[in-house]
Amino acid sequence: MTPLPHRSHADDLLSFIQASPSPYHAVASAAQRLEKAGFRELRDTDDWTGTTGGSFRTRGGALIAWYVPEDAPAHTPFRIVGTHTDSPNLRVKPTPDTGAAGWRQVAVEVYGGVPLNTWLDRDLGISGRLALRAPGGGVESRLVQIDEPLLRVPQLAIHLDRTVNEGLALDRQRHVAPLWALGAPEEGALLRRVAEAAEVDPSEVLGWDLMLHDVQPPGYLGADGEFVVSARLDNLVSVHAGVTALVAAATADEEPAYVPVLAAFDHEEVGSGSETGAQSPLLERVLGRSVTARGGDSEDWSRALSGAFCVSSDMAHAVHPNYAERHDPGHHPLPNGGPTVKVNVNQRYATDSTGMAVFASACERAGAPWQPFVSNNAMPCGTSIGPLTAARLGVTTVDVGVPGLSMHSARELCGAADPGHLAAVLSAFMTSG
Repeated sequence: MTPLPHRSHADDLLSFIQASPSPYHAVASAAQRLEKAGFRELRDTDDWTGTTGGSFRTRGGALIAWYVPEDAPAHTPFRIVGTHTDSPNLRVKPTPDTGAAGWRQVAVEVYGGVPLNTWLDRDLGISGRLALRAPGGGVESRLVQIDEPLLRVPQLAIHLDRTVNEGLALDRQRHVAPLWALGAPEEGALLRRVAEAAEVDPSEVLGWDLMLHDVQPPGYLGADGEFVVSARLDNLVSVHAGVTALVAAATADEEPAYVPVLAAFDHEEVGSGSETGAQSPLLERVLGRSVTARGGDSEDWSRALSGAFCVSSDMAHAVHPNYAERHDPGHHPLPNGGPTVKVNVNQRYATDSTGMAVFASACERAGAPWQPFVSNNAMPCGTSIGPLTAARLGVTTVDVGVPGLSMHSARELCGAADPGHLAAVLSAFMTSG
């Protein structure tokens, strides 16, 4: 196998993805890395007065982390990297125990834009969080992760559906119920299995946010292992790169000229409209409080935002060799060609010439290549948290991302060198220039 640039970063990315089958696990994995680097968790009920150094705030599947250099004025501008922790998948319904024809099944709901055929005939586990009864009448959360091949959505044999290769022969409402045992539906069976894995009594579970994940581990593909193949590359590639860059900024020999920030939101795949999504005031409140904690006022807050800049990092489309006509003829990003800068004049992406120039400058300082991306005019364009952040905070924002194939699939692909390129660029962006 020929060594490629940033192989060690890609190895670490695969470990991060394996430990992060749900947004809640991704936040826990990121928080663990930040704590190891000296960051401390702040809660809403804590006194933030005078806090400098590395801090982070978690809320469900979202994390906001930042580093305040010693003696940094309250009006020091922010350098924000925006990402998201969620991925399209199948999520367990409130009443999960179902079945038919002698099979015990699990009722699930489709979350986000899922190419359902990619979830067929895959060995699936369950992950997420349980809401537990706490002393004093409160509620506490417990993460759960079952990496065993527990469930499967079986495809109908071609002998029983000769049209299967002519299109997607799958009804979103009726046929996405993974099987997991033989027998009639048994109320509470799934909850008992999940509670056992979480080492809690089922009677203590008051609610849950559970989802399915492919248990096949991430790995490398290609003649020289030049590709990464994994679930949830969209968008854990960016979350991992953002954490890596923030830790690098906080532990560098020279203090950064800005306040570097990582904002990892949840629910981007379904529109970001939640208390932990990019449409919420979560980031605005955390950053505003960090200014006042250092003695700043509304004037300092306005000055900090006026000099702020945001890189919204989400996966991008590499040109597909079998469907090149679906892409813009003049923009064919390829894996291992560096991150893309995503442009859409209708503001589905927030990039303008200023944003492109700032990101290109960061690429130069990092010694990393980059590629422009624009969608085919005849194809609807996706979007990201970039326009939402730009509109809510009023800061210049550029949309970027690692180019890949099979976006939203149960198993995606990107270049093995590109995640490291992205992390290097984000580190340069956070610290200087």
